[in-house]
Amino acid sequence: MKTLHRRTFLVGGIAAAGGLALPVRALSSVPAAQAAASTTPYPFTLGVASGEPAPDSVVLWTRLAPSPLNADGHGGMANTDVVVDWQVSTSPAFAPLVASGSVTAGYAQAHSVHVVAGGLAPDAEYYYRFRAQRHISAVGRTRTAPVFTAVGRDLTMAFASCAHYESGYYTAYRRMADDRPDLILHLGDYIYEDATTTGSIREHLGSEIVSLADYRRRYAQYKSDPDLQAAHAVAPWLVVPDDHEVENNYANMVRADNSPALTAAEWTARRTAAYQAYYENMPLRPSAAPAGNSIPLYRRVRWGTLATFHMLDTRQFRDDQACGDGWKVCADADLASRSLPGTAQEAWLLDGFAQHLGTWDIIGQQVFFARRFDASGAGSMDAWDGYRASRARIQQGWVDRAVRNPVVLTGDVHASWASNLKADYANTSSPTIGTELVGTSISSGGNGSATTTIPNGATNPHIRFYSDRRGYVRTTITPAHIAADFRGVATVTEHGAAATTVRSFVIQDGQPGLVDA
Repeated sequence: MKTLHRRTFLVGGIAAAGGLALPVRALSSVPAAQAAASTTPYPFTLGVASGEPAPDSVVLWTRLAPSPLNADGHGGMANTDVVVDWQVSTSPAFAPLVASGSVTAGYAQAHSVHVVAGGLAPDAEYYYRFRAQRHISAVGRTRTAPVFTAVGRDLTMAFASCAHYESGYYTAYRRMADDRPDLILHLGDYIYEDATTTGSIREHLGSEIVSLADYRRRYAQYKSDPDLQAAHAVAPWLVVPDDHEVENNYANMVRADNSPALTAAEWTARRTAAYQAYYENMPLRPSAAPAGNSIPLYRRVRWGTLATFHMLDTRQFRDDQACGDGWKVCADADLASRSLPGTAQEAWLLDGFAQHLGTWDIIGQQVFFARRFDASGAGSMDAWDGYRASRARIQQGWVDRAVRNPVVLTGDVHASWASNLKADYANTSSPTIGTELVGTSISSGGNGSATTTIPNGATNPHIRFYSDRRGYVRTTITPAHIAADFRGVATVTEHGAAATTVRSFVIQDGQPGLVDA
């Protein structure tokens, strides 16, 4: 890796840093400022991102795509590798530099790069940017985690999921960026795989995606959105996919009701393409690169002694849904042999609980964890209600290992929910043993409504909150508590709505369950 002097970022005799020393909120002006820098097209149309913060490093991401929506999935790039330079500084003016180098963006990886910028100070804020083909990227803001033996500063963490492009604008991403959090978790359904729906707020390109070129172009369409780019540029992300990054409600195998109908070989090819494109477009460490039709995604990320993030994969290893994937009363959901994360991931999670690495054990995962039955006793077979023995093992596992503060973070269901997790959901006097916060969608489901009436609340007395608005959850994590604000926007079918706090809760250290803020 070669070291770059700041002068290598001069274009036409004018310091590019002068045009880039902007607050992150003004990043949208940067590409225009660089328009005359070169006769080659601007390649950073998909923005920049960072992720996987450690005490001494962070992953920096970009993907070169001067024509991002080209049907071949290569974004207008020629079949040749390109050298991309990168810089990290404590200042958005990039003086002084603390790390720099170059990396090769390969055609085979859709000219994406995953730089592990090392040698950084712990618990510190940084700015980064890229240079390629005589163009300078937008500036991103990132930060490192505290050292493992220190609590560090209080952590502002936001989490989100479910951003269907056709359903509305990404206003919630923009409002999340406005909050300038320290860390963002994305819990799945970053893209959707379905075909164009004529008359949508904004339309997908093409039919349902199946090939690698399809998935790459769909990511490019989503990542071209300026509100999503702003959220990526403001803070490092931890990401895990759900189902729509591959196919709706998929469960580790080709399904009889797969849409479109595929042979086993065609399904393997589709899944291989989906995970390749996911890796290419996410700020993941190179160690997360897929191997064939699988990708190593479940992992632990430590935030000093304050928190441990157990990021789960609830799709690749699960048993098929019991009784189909709808809402059912289904005895097979109680079978001990069935697992949602798979037996190996279950064991890995319980081993992590036993290590007691942080004050808060935070489980970042995709589908509704608490019991959520309708009045007839039916539950969603795609959620943990379809894998009740698996859920019971995990809950009993954290009880047996004396986990002080288990908190489950969830996406998927396009509404906000908050629940007290119970040792026995059928017994109203059962002790509360944990807490679940469910974030609503960024846009999926459209505008929603102002209702906060809990559906089937009498059947599920452990559920404390519901909201049908789109938005995200903003948390402040301290050694004494987690404060959670459920943020909502009134509309996604019109751009630019304000975000308001619909409801706030506090989870106290050593006291599982929700307290009104």
